[in-house]
Amino acid sequence: MTMTGQCLCGAISYSVSGEPQMTAVCHCKNCQRQSGSAYSVLFGVTNDQIDVQGDVTTYEDSSETGNLVGRHFCGKCGSPLLTTLPTQPGMTFVKAGTLDDTSNLDPQLHFWTKSAQKWVVIDPDVPQMEGNPG
Repeated sequence: MTMTGQCLCGAISYSVSGEPQMTAVCHCKNCQRQSGSAYSVLFGVTNDQIDVQGDVTTYEDSSETGNLVGRHFCGKCGSPLLTTLPTQPGMTFVKAGTLDDTSNLDPQLHFWTKSAQKWVVIDPDVPQMEGNPG
């Protein structure tokens, strides 16, 4: 399986080979601010599964727990594309909205639900965590 995606303007594209390691929805305030929405849908892949074409711009963010978060985006159009965490070396988290086809994604977890917007309804059959997973 190969998945492809890109930023809004097309200056940055990527391809992912193989299955995602996980798919989740993050409701933290920083993901809300970065996405301009109620949450961020993302999927994790190992670094050797993803090939990025183009130059991403990186903003080093700090999570609520004080951990560093690398937020990688297109410097031209501003589309958020990737997230990296020093606490999870070898992994890249891809913003699912940038995929060309999202039909194969099925979030397995909702985290940072203590920050979820009150009007967001979360499927009670999908595991939820008030903070960081694991």
